[in-house]
Amino acid sequence: MGDERRLLSGRVAMITGASSGIGAAAARLFADEGAAVVLMARRKERLAALVESIRHAGGRAAAVAGDVTVPGDVGRAVATAVDTFGRLDAAFNNAGYATAGVPLHEVDAEAYERTMDVNVRGVWNCLYHQIPAMLDSGRGGAVVNTSSVAGLKATGASAAYVAAKHAVIGLTRAAAHDYGQRGIRVNALVVGATRTEMMDDVIAQRPELEEVFLADSVQRRMSRPDEVAQAAAWLCSDRSSFVTGAAMAVDGGSTAV
Repeated sequence: MGDERRLLSGRVAMITGASSGIGAAAARLFADEGAAVVLMARRKERLAALVESIRHAGGRAAAVAGDVTVPGDVGRAVATAVDTFGRLDAAFNNAGYATAGVPLHEVDAEAYERTMDVNVRGVWNCLYHQIPAMLDSGRGGAVVNTSSVAGLKATGASAAYVAAKHAVIGLTRAAAHDYGQRGIRVNALVVGATRTEMMDDVIAQRPELEEVFLADSVQRRMSRPDEVAQAAAWLCSDRSSFVTGAAMAVDGGSTAV
């Protein structure tokens, strides 16, 4: 495909949670669509292998091993985008942590703190560092945050996860309001059950949840990671130029019924 026809041609994008699942699928897709990608996750070896694969295919990529709950790690990733590729145009804040569905009073404090830290503080840290870089470039930008159907309704997930994903949508809408007149669009993906390693871990803990997740979709299936990545790429592109503050469902119809 010629560069002029690529969805993200010439863009510089940061993707968190990039070592597996939706994040890894987005890394490959964004690079295929012309973006230089800065990939962040905790698993250094996986990131390095993914970067090598993207470069081997002719793409541009850099890796920053780090944790989104650590502000300095997020700052390093943003700085890497600016120092290596000249600026930051787009971000897909996808890192997440899920806990299996148990009653609220059975969620221990450690699980609650980890769930809120990764899913909420992680998105906050990303927005806090990414937005100044986008403002400094003078070109504006686009940010996509990964929420969930649990961000709109109670699901088979824990109460902590439901609360965290509701908060992601709140942060998204607040940021869209704050920066709408300064050229930065901020949207969220309301993601349904997706076949990822994290989903496999949840089902391993609570096997009965697999049927719950399948029944929740009117398509009676889980999504593939690349299907979610396609939605994120569109929201990061100029083709969604009048879309901001949205919580866009990529859920197989789960929130339609």
